[in-house]
Amino acid sequence: MKNIVLTLFAAIFCLSAYAQPDTVSINLDNVAYPYPVKFLPVTTNGQDVRMAYMDVQPTSNANGKTVMLFHGKNFGGYYWTNVIKALTAKGYRVVVPDQLGFGKSSKAFIHYSFYKMASLNKKLLDTLGIKKAYILGHSMGGMLATRFTLMYPGTVEKLLLENPIGLEDYLSFVPYKSAEELYKNELKTTAESVKKYYQTSYFDEWKPEYDYLVKIGGNVSKSADFPRYAMVSALTYEMIFEQPVCHEFGNIKVPTVLFIGLEDNTIVGKAYLSPEEQAKHGNYKKLAPETAKKIPGAKLISYPGVKHVPHWQIPDKFLKDLTDNL
Repeated sequence: MKNIVLTLFAAIFCLSAYAQPDTVSINLDNVAYPYPVKFLPVTTNGQDVRMAYMDVQPTSNANGKTVMLFHGKNFGGYYWTNVIKALTAKGYRVVVPDQLGFGKSSKAFIHYSFYKMASLNKKLLDTLGIKKAYILGHSMGGMLATRFTLMYPGTVEKLLLENPIGLEDYLSFVPYKSAEELYKNELKTTAESVKKYYQTSYFDEWKPEYDYLVKIGGNVSKSADFPRYAMVSALTYEMIFEQPVCHEFGNIKVPTVLFIGLEDNTIVGKAYLSPEEQAKHGNYKKLAPETAKKIPGAKLISYPGVKHVPHWQIPDKFLKDLTDNL
């Protein structure tokens, strides 16, 4: 019996010595999503890859309508939980993809493109037998939602944009950086740097529940595979810089609603700008109404005192406005 106890103790010691409970795998294998995750196999750039998604059925009074949620660059499907619950309770089916290169989807070395991502999301809807959907995009997901709408207007019931980035053409004022240069910067990411960024850019007042976002977004940097993750992140930054959508807002032909936290000051590539240049851009108080005017018939819902992620910072208000505008 003594030998068995010693053996178990030794095993536990070894596990504790090598286990890294705060390390998140680059495909979020050890991150629990709120609903079952499925995978759509696709081939792109000669590579067989997988696109992760959740397909959540309505919990009451199914209305036959679908909402598709496009996440931001620093997130995945896991941060939409409260939105999914609110929508399914109202009778909507909710489809939540992790875009290729993000979340639980494959981290492939390919040419990333909003056009490619849009086509993959269209393939997902086709595979699920969904002909039309409301498209809600947050942050980078707003750029993707815009491109998707421009490519497939007949598929979009309504375009919903939550603090989208890309309301201005970043390369018109941010110094160009190659993927290799961006990669070197991404390699410097730590859990501490992610939390500092979230504290200064995403929320005006820190709450304990936001640590959940940091644990996922920051602790992936502790993975042995982080260099691959960092390179994919650099490639998708390159996509944002090189594929603006702001010049095409006037071509949107579907009903559109913008949900904008007015204290947002997001600029992709902000660190490469002088303080004087930073002050000239990323002003959502100015960009939001300008963008609403560019999109024919667009409706603007503004949130004073709110920054980049309204569905986390003011969930009750945001969810009421969202469901009221479907």
